Amino acid sequence: MDIVRRNTDYALRAMANLAEHYGNEAVSARELAQRGDIPYQLACKILQRLNKAGLVKSLMGAKGGFRLSKEPSKISVLQVIETIQGPVRLNRCLLSKDGCQRQRSCPVKPKLAKLQKSLSFDLDSITLDELTKKGRAKAKNVRRKR
Repeated sequence: MDIVRRNTDYALRAMANLAEHYGNEAVSARELAQRGDIPYQLACKILQRLNKAGLVKSLMGAKGGFRLSKEPSKISVLQVIETIQGPVRLNRCLLSKDGCQRQRSCPVKPKLAKLQKSLSFDLDSITLDELTKKGRAKAKNVRRKR
């Protein structure tokens, strides 16, 4: 079982590419598909979902295309994942309080819940900025200074 599905991986690649070009001209869907090795039709569908969620802006015209709706440091990997595939859950019982009839006596749930919390926190703390070359270089320099 994949936690991050193929479409989500494509979306993360496209968003990382847009983060690399943040502040520049819009990038076409065709260019994003080509750079991210994403099937063009699928890239269009993914970009529509990201646009509807407010993570990217769609611009029409000769210089049209897509760009991030806000700074790369303000968009988390978790936001992208949840936009494309919905909530990330390790187990169905973690979806809601009524997810399982054994919740009160289950010896597994507390550990899964702890792991779930950690996973969600980590995915939410990784930003698109960190997926770019500039962001990775900045993170490396921070680690060196420690």
